[in-house]
Amino acid sequence: MSKPHTAERVSHIEASDNYVFQRSLLAYVYAAERVGGEVLEIGTGSGYGIEVVAPKATRFLTIDKHTPSSELLTVHPNVEFRQMTVPPLAGIADGSIDCVISFQVIEHIKRDAEFVAEVARVLKKGGLFICSTPNRPMSLTRNPWHVREYTAEEFTALLGGAFREVEALGVEGNEKVWEYYEGNRKGVERITRWDILDFQHRLPRWVLQIPYDILNRLNRRRLHKQNTTLTEGITMEDYAIVPVHERCFDLLYVATK
Repeated sequence: MSKPHTAERVSHIEASDNYVFQRSLLAYVYAAERVGGEVLEIGTGSGYGIEVVAPKATRFLTIDKHTPSSELLTVHPNVEFRQMTVPPLAGIADGSIDCVISFQVIEHIKRDAEFVAEVARVLKKGGLFICSTPNRPMSLTRNPWHVREYTAEEFTALLGGAFREVEALGVEGNEKVWEYYEGNRKGVERITRWDILDFQHRLPRWVLQIPYDILNRLNRRRLHKQNTTLTEGITMEDYAIVPVHERCFDLLYVATK
């Protein structure tokens, strides 16, 4: 697999991504404890979640607008990949899926209510939707790759419009994680202090995406170089899934149809 072209597509092979990768991996490990039967993933990304989830599924259908490494799709015979942009979930029948998972995707979707409604449509009665997204209060700057970010209350309302039950969880970190977060925050502040005209909020998203991505990658690599032990030493166990609160890094919700 080649290295990621954007910091938005987190990879285990980029050491400077480890802080984000480990909490992303935790979402898959948590989902693997709860899923079974026909499982749909929306947003394959670089594909590291396939190894975690596929063994728990009778059939694992994973979709993305980009194709992941072919090796990842052939390890497990029950895995099928489809290339598509959502919504809608084209070609997936009503009430045909037991569980849907989607991690760090919905913030990129313009028609988020339609996206959620489509997930509810393809799920069987009693089916689960396990979904993560950044917790807006913890964002350090505007991310122009994101259409929007959510507070816990906003995300509860969005999912509650299509599901009968919503379990509001979040991903928090320990002291090691917070040490990295503070280093990252200071790095972001050093960059954004030059934005005296507040271009990050005034310019269209598409104008800012590439500069943001370059600066984000440079900042992550600077942190890695400054404190390699901390950056590479963060593990999945340094994060925990808890009832959601404002200082959670991610929202991780489980909605039941």
